[in-house]
Amino acid sequence: MTGPRPATGPVAVVAVTWNSAAVLPQFLASLPAGMAGLEWRLVVADNDSADGTVELLRSLAPEATIVQTGRNAGYAAGVNAALAAAAAWAGGFRAALVCNPDVRMRQGCAALLVDALDAAPPGVRGRVGISVPLLYEEDGHTLLHSLRRESRVGRALGEAVLGNRRAGRFPRWSELVTDPAAYERRTVADWATGALMALSRDCLDACGDWDESFFLYSEETEYCLRARDRGFLTRLEPAASATHLGGDSRVSPRLWTLLTLNRVRLYRRRHGAAATAAFRAAVLLRETSRAALGRPASRAAARALLSRSALRAVPGPRGRRQAPGGCQAV
Repeated sequence: MTGPRPATGPVAVVAVTWNSAAVLPQFLASLPAGMAGLEWRLVVADNDSADGTVELLRSLAPEATIVQTGRNAGYAAGVNAALAAAAAWAGGFRAALVCNPDVRMRQGCAALLVDALDAAPPGVRGRVGISVPLLYEEDGHTLLHSLRRESRVGRALGEAVLGNRRAGRFPRWSELVTDPAAYERRTVADWATGALMALSRDCLDACGDWDESFFLYSEETEYCLRARDRGFLTRLEPAASATHLGGDSRVSPRLWTLLTLNRVRLYRRRHGAAATAAFRAAVLLRETSRAALGRPASRAAARALLSRSALRAVPGPRGRRQAPGGCQAV
């Protein structure tokens, strides 16, 4: 995207669909309340759905911009296609709200997220380029731990030995942020799960396209870290909240393997060979220990980690629900 950042104009609500007909009606119905107080337009990139998703969109949201990618291109590719279409609107857009179609925003959520953009938190270098809300499970009450720390060998070892939830209380030992106080204030995180995030136009212009080599999982991680490298922070806005119905990576061996391998691939992008080998070994320790407890998804991930070709670009799952964006499974 190019050109000056509009001071006014609509917020682009970006969604990526792939056989999303079951969750789409409630998503669309929730938008007026969630976007209250903002001028906004919906743009949807559909990754070759075969369940009538596009027809449903045209029926329920005839004003939406629909981009048909013509293939199951992955989540990052869908985001890029939708953002490119929004950039072509007359006057462009002033911020983007990237969201999964299985998210249900609560009243005024988006306005709070957009208002949080471009702030300069005290004591922290940079300004807010990405803002995220509190996310709750489908019951509407159980808080999801959506904030994350950047991957480190020590954190991978801590998760392998202690488990994510227990290790999450200690910044040295887990990527997952579980401290309740972190979710009660405007916490700056290395990255956050990508089910729902607002992005400033300046951040989008500085960072460019999402990385399409990550078909699914780690694409939001890579983008948040790249934004941080360019001076744009990811920050929680605790006054904003939404419900996330979640994905199926917890139970799908193939999706869990994809998530695990992409974590290691992204780590390799940002570190040397020796550090990557240590990180891969720590992740393998976690997966083999879970596999020994009878977890099929970890057994599949451990086998993949032992493969010589494991860190090549990993193709996306075929014939399975895409479950786009950040994964809540631990």
